[in-house]
This record gives sequence, structure tokens and C-alpha cells, in this order.
Amino acid sequence: MKRMLINATQQEELRVALVDGQKLYDLSIEIPSREQKKANIYKARITRVEPSLEAAFVDYGMPRQGFLPLKEVAREYYRFQPAPGARFNIRDVLQEGQELLVQVEKEERGNKGAALTTYISLAGRFLVLMPNNPRAGGVSRRIEGEDRDATRDALQHLHIPDGMGTIVRTAGVGRGAEDLQWDLDNLRTNWDAIVTAAAARPAPFLVYQESDPVTRALRDYLADDIGEVLIDEPAAHQRALEYVQRFMPPEMQRQIRRYSDEVPLFTRYQIESQIESAYSHTVTLPSGGSIVIDYTEALVTIDINSARATRGADIEATALNTNLEAADEIARQLRIRDLGGLIVIDFIDMESKKNQQAVEDQLREAVRADRARIQLGRISRFGLLEMSRQRLRPSLDESTRTVCPRCSGMGTIRSVESLALAVLRLIGEEVRKERTARVIAQLPLDVATFLVNEKREWLSQLESRSATAIVLVPNTNLETPNYSVRRVRDDELNLPENSGISYQLAEQAPVDIDFQGATAKRPAEMPAVQAIAPATPAPAPAAPATPAAAPDTAPGFGRRLLGWLTGRGRATAPAPASIAPPREQRHRDGPRDERRDSRRSRGYGDERAPRRRDHREHRAERERDRHRQRDRQRGRDVEPRLESTRVEPRPDERAAVPGPAPAPGPAMPLPGPVDGTVEAGGEPRRRRRRRRGRGSRGVESMTAGGPPAGHEEVPPQADLDLAPVNAEVEPPEAPASAAAEVPAEVAPPPPPAPAQDPPAPAPEPVPPAPKPTHTVWSSSPGDGYHFSPRD
Repeated sequence: MKRMLINATQQEELRVALVDGQKLYDLSIEIPSREQKKANIYKARITRVEPSLEAAFVDYGMPRQGFLPLKEVAREYYRFQPAPGARFNIRDVLQEGQELLVQVEKEERGNKGAALTTYISLAGRFLVLMPNNPRAGGVSRRIEGEDRDATRDALQHLHIPDGMGTIVRTAGVGRGAEDLQWDLDNLRTNWDAIVTAAAARPAPFLVYQESDPVTRALRDYLADDIGEVLIDEPAAHQRALEYVQRFMPPEMQRQIRRYSDEVPLFTRYQIESQIESAYSHTVTLPSGGSIVIDYTEALVTIDINSARATRGADIEATALNTNLEAADEIARQLRIRDLGGLIVIDFIDMESKKNQQAVEDQLREAVRADRARIQLGRISRFGLLEMSRQRLRPSLDESTRTVCPRCSGMGTIRSVESLALAVLRLIGEEVRKERTARVIAQLPLDVATFLVNEKREWLSQLESRSATAIVLVPNTNLETPNYSVRRVRDDELNLPENSGISYQLAEQAPVDIDFQGATAKRPAEMPAVQAIAPATPAPAPAAPATPAAAPDTAPGFGRRLLGWLTGRGRATAPAPASIAPPREQRHRDGPRDERRDSRRSRGYGDERAPRRRDHREHRAERERDRHRQRDRQRGRDVEPRLESTRVEPRPDERAAVPGPAPAPGPAMPLPGPVDGTVEAGGEPRRRRRRRRGRGSRGVESMTAGGPPAGHEEVPPQADLDLAPVNAEVEPPEAPASAAAEVPAEVAPPPPPAPAQDPPAPAPEPVPPAPKPTHTVWSSSPGDGYHFSPRD
């Protein structure tokens, strides 16, 4: 079962995890010190218009100004309305000091300010409302197939105000027009409150704030497949209940539960180790391979290594298996780490194009469940695959990591020898300058030790040639590769920082690192628009519709047979019986296949027997499918065919064909006991021979002792429904005492007749009819199916 786990016990970090059983497949970590600003709405003021960038810089209340491109400015903020298609300068439509309503589209990242837009979008439970963008709207691109058509139909019934647009989210799949209209009304209420609050104060200030992490997680992740939501903190649990009571049906409240066990929530479901793998540079694959994830300014690189993976039969199989495992794990890591932007994956080289296609398909299927928009490329001839992923929020690396004070984010540092030689060259440059009296070098311990011992002669020569004192200060506060070299002029020798004993000259290492939490937390700004409760409660989901009763149709063959056996079918008019498979087909497809399989299970057959058996099984299956399709087609056009079921005998058979049908008389029975009544008057049906040369095998088995054991027999007239071709008139209806031949060893005992029907009279003995010399039987004209009982 899928669960949503919310860990809010630590005020410095709130974690939301989505698990399937005990497997983590999505993670969101919110840090209060880095409050998310995306989707917040501000009233801002333009501070500078830059024509070279076709953009404006605006002050929206944050220390760093926001970036507003001209294409993100709605026409309602233009100073004048240019003609459609006309070219104009940004200074003509915008001016400094102008106030406008903006929304954060992208968070601040590195040295880049936040990207802003004036096209506001308000996200609800099922819809996204764009109040000033009437041209936008429709259905989410993640909704496909019949769901998309049904959602479009429901969208047509909404009352959307003029000048606004809406987009149906994936959570709106299967929702009716009532649910969507309820969500749309709530969003319109919020927009009216935003417009009213924005007009009350001058810019800049926060007008509307995106939901807190708990309610945002419920809005974005709580779907129908989530079985329960567990929250381990009372305040967060209360906020979740309030949100569900306001915006969700009452049934959803039962899924919100408070976790109060002593064992930590994430430890209980064994996902702490999986979360720690998201902070790791290397992720191990099940087969022994690994993937290595590196971050750069321009893109994210992922390298795949086979490492200890040796399961494959050859190098190509090993590469394929490792790449397939890596494709699944990469898709999972992208969601957990929330990596965005350009991503380049270096797969293990594969020679087969088919294997490359399999890896691409595996990756495409693995990222299908991702909420972010993803674009996938193809594996190039260098084994690289390029893809892009939408940046929904700051990545886990950006939110929880700081720059390393030693390597400054490079990941590596210079060796002691290399750094010492670089310092030595810098000292040589400083002593050659005019009026240099002393050079003081603050060095890490290992670098200073290397220069004092291994480069002592070089330092002595520098001092003698330049007549300048060189002072090396081993500083315990410095770590490689940090150092400082300071030049002292001759008029600065008497200053306190330049004179004195050498070990007293050690300085504190400068700290330029912006540690998270090191600075005082900025007081949170309260939005002008607080949470607005919906005017009406959320509509309850509609009860599943009761399926309509099926219309009464003609009874099938089984029901008619049961009626013949119990006597209930006498009063009803004879209806065309459903077409059953031919008797010879049942005999050949059943016992013969079983005998063949039993022979092969005992070891009969040559080495090609399995191949022949598969071929025969496929051929028999095709034959059965063709018979079923033909039977279904006959069931639809049986009435027209019953009108033309007479065939003319061949010239050589005219002498043997008897004349017109005699008056009603006793029927000609086949060997076997009499049990039950039979329905007469059936018309011949079309029966095609299954194999050439075996058309009379079914008749032979019928007259030579009955069907094989375990095979239930049916009345011959109901099975083949054959009639002599010489019958020129409709056969008369058989009396109620007429019997159908059913073998006694397989026929079930007849159930007792209903109480309201009088008991049927005992059947009179039927004298054996004279054996015809030659009778031709046919099902329909033109099918060529003729056979005659043997004399």
C-alpha cells in the first residue's frame, strides 16, 4: 500500500516521503531558514528597464531584485496598446516606478535573482485558474486517452468568467462538472480577495503566500492510490485535518492519522537509509554496479559503472543488465533529489542497437510517473543520453548543502608540493618589487614545513639577492589550499602588525562562506490574504452507478436444453439454437491433444517433437478462434439464413432421394437410451468441415458407442441441427413425447418437473424405422458439406 509520511518533529526541517510498501519513490524536504517563494504573489515596483535584455528589474520586497522579461508582462500593464504584430521598445510600454502584480515563477538560484511573471496562476485541488490569461487553458498533458476526452467534456460544462482560463490537473481525472465547478468557485473567491488586498497598499509587499509544506504536500501528492497519511507532530496533523475538512470530501479525513509510536516514523518504515543515499555521491545498484552523480553550473552528469556486476554471460549482456538497472534508479534519484535542468547520462557502451532501444524504453517508462515535465533524447554514438527535467523547487543539494571551505566547491584541492611551489614563485615576485622590506607568508603547517626544509637554499638565495627578509608563519588556522602572502614596504616596518616575534604574527583565517543558519533568520512576512475557507463544503464523490438490468433476450442453448429436460420448454415457441462447435471438432481438439501430450510426457517422439507440438497447438488455437468468430457472426444473421436452407441434390443422387416428406410419424432414433424431450422443426445450420477427408468421423463416433469418457453429449438435432435436403415443407412439430438421444453414462439425472405442470405421459415404444439406402444431409447451399450414414 502507498503511504504519505510527514516527519515534522524537528522545527529546522520538515520531510514528506512517499513510500510504496517500504520503498521510497518521492521525497520533499522543506527548510524554514530557506522559505520557498515560488508561486507567491507580490505587489512590485519597476526599478529599472533594460532595453538590451528586453526585461525589467523589479523590487518585490526581497533583498535581491527580481527579473521580469517583457514576454511575461500582460498587456493590461502596458502604457498603451500596440497594434497586433507591431514592433515596439520596452520603454514605450513600461516605465520605472510602475506598480504591478507579479508571481514568482523560479526561485533565486546562485547569483541569479528570482524569475517573475505577471500571468498569475492559482493552483487548486482539481484546477489551475489563470485569471488574466484567457488564451491559456485546457487539460493537463499528462492526461491521455479516454480520460482526456471525458475531462474535456466535463470542462465544457463549467461557467468560466470572461478573461480567465483554467487547466484541469491530473487530480481532476474522473471528477464530474460539479467537483470542478466547486474548485473553480473557490479559486475565483481567492482571486477577488487578492485583487482587493493589492489595491489597499503601495508596493512592495507580499499579497498571497503559497500553502505551507504540509497542505501543499496534501494538495499535490494525495491521490486516490494513497492509502493513508501518517503525521508524527500534533500541530502539523491539525493543519492537515483543517485543510482536508475545507477542501476535500469527508471520506478523505479517515486517511489522515496521527503517528505516536516511540519508534521514529521514518525508521518504522525503513526509509532513513534510502534518504541518506540521496546525499551520497555514489549509488549502488542491485547487481553490483553503481551510478555517480555530479553537479555543475550548467548541467548534472550521471556516470554508470559496472563495478562488481558480473552476472551477464558476456560483456554485452553485463552492460545491458547494468544499464537497465541504472535507468530505474536514475528515474528514482531524479525525483528524490529533485534534480532539474539539463541532465547528461553516460551509459555503458553497447554495440547492439536493440539493446540501446531497450534501455531508452526502460528509462522512458521509469520517468512516466514523475510530476515534472521531462524531455528525453536518444543514446548517441558516444553512449550519452541527454534529457531535461522541469525544476519544481530547489534541489536537495541546493537546499541542504553548503560550499566546502577548503575546496570552494571544486571537489579537489592542490597537493602540498604544488601549493608550496606556487607560494615560492609568488614570494619571488613580491621581493623583486621596489621598496619591499619584508614578505610575510601565512601558510598551512604542511606547506610551511615543506618550504623550510626542502626549499631552504632557494629562500636563502632570494633573501641575499634582494636584501629582503622572508618570514614564513605556520598558521594552525589555515588548511590546504588556503594561504596568504603579504608585502611590507620599507615605511611600514614599524607598524605593530609587521613587527614582533614571528609566531605572534599568525592571523585568523578569513571566512567567506555563507553558511545556512549562520545568519540571523529574517522575520517572516505575513501575506495580506490569509487562508479563505470555501463557501460550500467539498462535494462528496458520486456513488457508483448501478448497472442497468440486461434486456430479456432469447435463451441460449444451455437454457433451452435444461427446458427440454425439465419440460419447461414445451409451451414456448421453438427458437433457433445457439451454434455449438461441431462434434468432430470437440473430439479432435480435446482427447486427441490430451493423448498426444500424454505420449510426449512419456518420452515419445524425436527431438523435433516440441517444435511440432507448438506448431500444432498454434494451428488448433487458430482453428478454434476461427470457429468462435464464425459462430458469433452466425448468431447475428441466423434469421436471414434460416430462410434459404434448401439445397438441390446432385444429379447422381436424385434417384436415391425420397419424395416429399411424409405425414408426421415416429422419428428415426439413433442407438442409445431415451431421456427427455426434443425440439423439432429446426432448420439446417452451416457447418464447415474442419479438415479435409475427416467429415464423417463425427458420425462414426456417434454411431459406434458414444463419445469418450468425460465428454458430455448433447442431442444430435441440437448439436448439428441437420435436416434432409429433400424436405420441401417445414417439418411438423414433434410431439411432447418425442425423445432426444443422450447417452445414459454421461447424462445428468433429470430434475423433478414443476408442480404446476402435469406429468408427461410415458413415451411409447418407437418401432425402428427402415434404414435409408442413401440420404444426403446439408447445412446450407453452397458450403459443400455432404455426408451419408454407412449401410
